[in-house]
Amino acid sequence: MKKIILILTIALFVNYANAQKIDSKDLPASVSGAFAKLYPAIKDVKWERENGNFEANFDLNKVETSAIFDPVGNLLETESEIKVSDLPKNTTDYVTKTYPGVKIKEASKIKDAKGKITFEAAWKGMEVIFDEKGNFLKEHKEPIANQKD
Repeated sequence: MKKIILILTIALFVNYANAQKIDSKDLPASVSGAFAKLYPAIKDVKWERENGNFEANFDLNKVETSAIFDPVGNLLETESEIKVSDLPKNTTDYVTKTYPGVKIKEASKIKDAKGKITFEAAWKGMEVIFDEKGNFLKEHKEPIANQKD
């Protein structure tokens, strides 16, 4: 029982340490200014501090979107939700073959600061990243505390 409590405590701490909600008034001016310049019409933003960077979560034209900025206001990447059916075919073929019985719950298109596109397929406890053509790049298992249904 003590081990379970310890594991849960560590998982919660890791979750808290990796992603902390932050009020927009507590953002560095460089970050809030960069966001406002890129997305002047967006007013409803939820901010998190993650691994030293700042993540803005918002809806852009009715699409769930996030933008990650470094502390000086450089845009590092944007991630936009897409339909699972919009993933490259190689992506869904890979998931079906590698993770039998799994159904992709969420899909995203990610664009880094240099314009490189990747795709993410996600389901409970797992995120798998693919290149622009749908070729597997890496997988990331989420800590238990972060898992969504």
